[in-house]
Amino acid sequence: MSEAGKTLGNATNVRSLADAVREMKNAAADRSDVVVDMREASRARLDLLVQELEPVFAEVPKDDPFFDLAISSGEQPRLWIDVVAHVTMGRDRRTYRFLRDTRLGRVVLAESTEIKPVADQVTRYIAERIVERQRAVEGEVEAVPRSAVEEAPVEDTAQSSLASLEEKKGRTGGAKAFWSGLFLVLLGGLVGAVGVVLAFLDRLPGLGAIFSGS
Repeated sequence: MSEAGKTLGNATNVRSLADAVREMKNAAADRSDVVVDMREASRARLDLLVQELEPVFAEVPKDDPFFDLAISSGEQPRLWIDVVAHVTMGRDRRTYRFLRDTRLGRVVLAESTEIKPVADQVTRYIAERIVERQRAVEGEVEAVPRSAVEEAPVEDTAQSSLASLEEKKGRTGGAKAFWSGLFLVLLGGLVGAVGVVLAFLDRLPGLGAIFSGS
């Protein structure tokens, strides 16, 4: 009886484990179906937003590298506007959330269960980005004109070269004048000394005889 009971118990355990594994597989499949359903529901709502924004997207050049304007695939679909801004669905799968990544973190630009306010905010965001880029380009062209940059250094270089040459000439002429003046002073001093010696020789005949005898 004990062996039969153990055998029956083992069979019951095997059947219970198999049932548990089957239940886990069914639960995993159900969760997968739920995830797929949620993803499909989010993508369907984002498709509605894209349809609302089609006239706006049509005016943006297709080869513009600054805008993506596409829905990404994955567990949580996103409508990317550019590299830092996108629209996604909230946890309730009904609320549109327009988000932007900044240096200080992620900020919410718009959040609503209605399509129109979110579409309006996306339109304003695209317009702001286009205006900012145009102003940056125009400001750069006005601030750094090519002709002035290319011509100014040539004129400045010629003027600086001429000034350097004149300065060198002035320094050379000043040095020559200094040495000429010094030479004249020394020559004058030598002539004066000779004159003094000759005067003393004339006044002292004996001294002159000594010098002449020697």
